Amino acid sequence: MKGLKKQRRIQIIALAAVLLVGSTALIGYAMRDGINFFRSPSQIAEKAPAEGEVFRIGGLVEEGSLKRGQGSTISFSVTDTKTSVPVSYTGVLPDLFAEGQGMVGTGSMVNGTFVATEILAKHDETYMPKEVVDALKEQGVYVEPKPGS
Repeated sequence: MKGLKKQRRIQIIALAAVLLVGSTALIGYAMRDGINFFRSPSQIAEKAPAEGEVFRIGGLVEEGSLKRGQGSTISFSVTDTKTSVPVSYTGVLPDLFAEGQGMVGTGSMVNGTFVATEILAKHDETYMPKEVVDALKEQGVYVEPKPGS
């Protein structure tokens, strides 16, 4: 009788392990397109991402770089004050999008230009995405905003 209980316990543990591995594999497979890595312009200059790889870029919209093309195509450069990357976007920009302000874009590199499918801008006068702040701190150019300003 004890051998039967022990065997049943081993079978249940083995089945649970197989189910755990299977569910982990399914979750990983489902998320494969949903994971976008963040890169600063300097990181892109150091090691260019693969053509067509979807990732996020963040930084400040470079002053004087915003150009409106035909229709709803907009081009500008995003910078971390060390390196700039040209960006092209077709669509409606967020209301708070402006030169000299923080932004994060999702897209991929095509012929040396970041072609964005989504652009996110700051939502108040002091907000800047954490990834952008970290990248600017890494460059030594980020200044903490004063409380109440």
